[in-house]
Amino acid sequence: MFNPESPPEFTTTKWLNSDKKISLKDYRGKVIVVAVCQITCPGSVKVGLPQAARIRKSFTTDEVAVIGLHMAFENFDKQTPDEVQKFLDHSGITMPVAYDKPDGTGLPHTMKDYELQGTPAILLFDRQGRLRRHYLGAVDDLRMGAEIMGMLMEDPKSPREMSIAIETKLHAALTDPEEHQHAHDGSCGGGHHHDHDHSHDHGPAHGQPGHVHGPGCKH
Repeated sequence: MFNPESPPEFTTTKWLNSDKKISLKDYRGKVIVVAVCQITCPGSVKVGLPQAARIRKSFTTDEVAVIGLHMAFENFDKQTPDEVQKFLDHSGITMPVAYDKPDGTGLPHTMKDYELQGTPAILLFDRQGRLRRHYLGAVDDLRMGAEIMGMLMEDPKSPREMSIAIETKLHAALTDPEEHQHAHDGSCGGGHHHDHDHSHDHGPAHGQPGHVHGPGCKH
């Protein structure tokens, strides 16, 4: 069973835009932002990845690490590691991107390990390596910036009580993204909740840039 208090390392075929294998533990002490994507997903290409690039430019690498997780669960021939690297090069995306390891017949390994349900998605890890947020679908920049800043205010060794206090104040000021959901059609993966209020949201209609792609999604 997935435990957000001690999330597993990503299971990868390779790391793109990196000459070495990367571990989440390498970033311990920083806030980690993970853009979960597919290069054939319009929402990933036009919303998720550009947002990750903006976050990367807005925060110092000493405090915030921004990486990608490419998990192909459809259009496999168009999303090989070589094709993804070509896309990254063409798009000018330089952040490290983990290529989720396929299992041959079903969903890729990290997608199953983290119980992820589609793209685009965002994972936020705090300074202690805990998974604190899982957003499925588009999230506005202001909310993302506030969430990141809230975690940056926490000390790397702060007790749970301090994290809860900061998070409570943050949530008192932010509206619930689920109150502003857009309807979508088609048979697509939905979000889910984990411990620690891991949030989810749904994007715009099927085929639109912010639409959530999930296994079984009908194109």
